[in-house]
Amino acid sequence: MTAPAIATAALDETAVALPLQETARVVCDTRPLRLLTCGSVDDGKSTLIGRLLWDTKAVKEDQAASLQGDSKGKQNDLGLPDFALLLDGLQAEREQGITIDVAYRYFSTDKRSFIVADTPGHEQYTRNMATGASTADLAVLLVDARVGLLEQTRRHATIATLMGIRQFVLAVNKIDLTNYDRSRFDQISHEFKELALSLGVRQVTAIPVSALKGENVVYNGRASMPWYEGPTLIEVLELATTRSAQTVGFRLPVQRVSRPGESFRGYQGTVAGGSVKPGDSVVILPSGMVANVTKIVTFDLVRNAAVAGDAITLVLDRQVDVSRGDMIATIDSQPMTGLAFDAQLVALQPEGIQPGKRYWLKSGSRRQRVQVQPINQLDLKSGKWNHADELPMNAIGKVHLAFDEQAIFDAYEQNRTTGAFILIDPDTNNTVAGGMITAKRAALGGIHTEDSRVILSLPADLADQLMATEAFANRREDAEVRRVTAARAIEIIDTIDE
Repeated sequence: MTAPAIATAALDETAVALPLQETARVVCDTRPLRLLTCGSVDDGKSTLIGRLLWDTKAVKEDQAASLQGDSKGKQNDLGLPDFALLLDGLQAEREQGITIDVAYRYFSTDKRSFIVADTPGHEQYTRNMATGASTADLAVLLVDARVGLLEQTRRHATIATLMGIRQFVLAVNKIDLTNYDRSRFDQISHEFKELALSLGVRQVTAIPVSALKGENVVYNGRASMPWYEGPTLIEVLELATTRSAQTVGFRLPVQRVSRPGESFRGYQGTVAGGSVKPGDSVVILPSGMVANVTKIVTFDLVRNAAVAGDAITLVLDRQVDVSRGDMIATIDSQPMTGLAFDAQLVALQPEGIQPGKRYWLKSGSRRQRVQVQPINQLDLKSGKWNHADELPMNAIGKVHLAFDEQAIFDAYEQNRTTGAFILIDPDTNNTVAGGMITAKRAALGGIHTEDSRVILSLPADLADQLMATEAFANRREDAEVRRVTAARAIEIIDTIDE
C-alpha cells in the first residue's frame, strides 16, 4: 500500500485531513476502532466490508472455502466469491440479497485492530442501523456513484451524527461503473460535505471506491484513477481516533448491591466515565449523600484505580442508602438531575411516538416513567426542523421529557452511556424509540415558577385553530398542551384551588 497523501485536489477545505504526525502513534495503537457502514440499499456496504476482510487476510481458510461454496454460480467477473456473504448470515438475507440485521466482524492490520458493523440500508430497518451507530467511532457512508445522495443516505448520516459520530468516510462506490468519472466523484463529494457541515461535521474524507474490484479499499486504485492521490480506506481507518469516556467525571451506574456477608457491602457496576481511586470523595445520586471510596474490588483482586469500561465493586467508608439504578459520581463534576429534559430520538415502531403518552424510559440500570411531548421533526429532504405533534416510524425528532421522579443524565455529547436511553411501550413492552439527552430544562415545558399562568379547557378543534396562529407559534416553548377527555378536563379543573 502506498502512503496516504494528506491534501488532494478531490478534497476541498471543508474536509479535515488526518494529521501525518499521528502515524507514529497509531503504529502501536492497541485500542480497537469501532466503525460502521451505512447508506442506502444496494450501495454495496456488505460487499465493501467483505472485500476489506478478504484483502486484510481476515478470512480464514475454512471460511474462504465455505464462502466459495455458498457463492456457487454468483462469482463475479474477476472469479471472486460474493463478498457480501461474509456479512449476511441470516437465511432471509441470503435469499433476498439484502442486509437485515447488524453484522459485526473483527479484523486487524499491522497497525491496528477494528470492529466493524455492517448495517441495513432499507428504511424499515432503520432501528438496526441506529443500533450499529450507537457504539461506533467512525462511519463509512457509501454512495452509489451512478445515483448520488438519496433520502436514506441523508437519514443515515443524520442518525450517525445524532449518535455522536464526528468522523465520516464518504465511499463513492461503483466508481468503475461511471468509467472512473472524476467530475462525478467531485460533485457527490461536494454535496455530501455541504450536508455534513449542516450537521456540524467537519471531518470528512471522500474516497472513490470499487468494492467489487478492491480499488482504494486496501490497495490503491491509481492504475484506474491516476487523478486520485488520496488515502485508501484502510489507511484512513488506521489513522482515525476513538471516542473518549473521560470527558466527564467518574460515573458508576449501580447495577447491584453486593452483601456476601455482614462485614461487606459493595456497589457493583461498570464504570461509565472518568476514573476513581481509593480516597476519592463521591456523591450518590439522586439522594445527594456523600462518601469516600475505601476499596475497589474486582472478581480476582483489589485494585488501586478503575477507569471507564472496568466492571468493579466499590466499597465506601460509611453506610449510605444505595440501590440499583442510582449513580455514584465524582463530587466536582456531577451529572444533571431534574424532572425535565430535552432530547432527540428516532422512532422505531409503526405506532411511532404519541403526544403526551407515558412510556418507560430505560437508561443503564435505571427505569422510570416518562411523558414524551414531540416538538419538532427533521425534514430529511430540506434539512429543516418542522413543528410536529407526533413522530411516525423512522422519524427523527426533538422531544420534551417529563419525569415523575428525579432523573439523572449527562448530555449525550459528553457521555454516550449516561446520555442515551430507550423508550418502552408499557402496553406491548416493545422498544419504540432510541434517544439522546441534549440538555436539562429549567422547568417543565418552559413554564417558569414565577410566571402567572392560565389553564384553558377548549374543544379540540378550537385548540387546533389557536395553536395554528402565529402568536401561539412564536411562544410555543412557553406552553404545555395536554389532550384529555372532557370528563378528565372537568375533573382536573375542579381539583384546582381558587
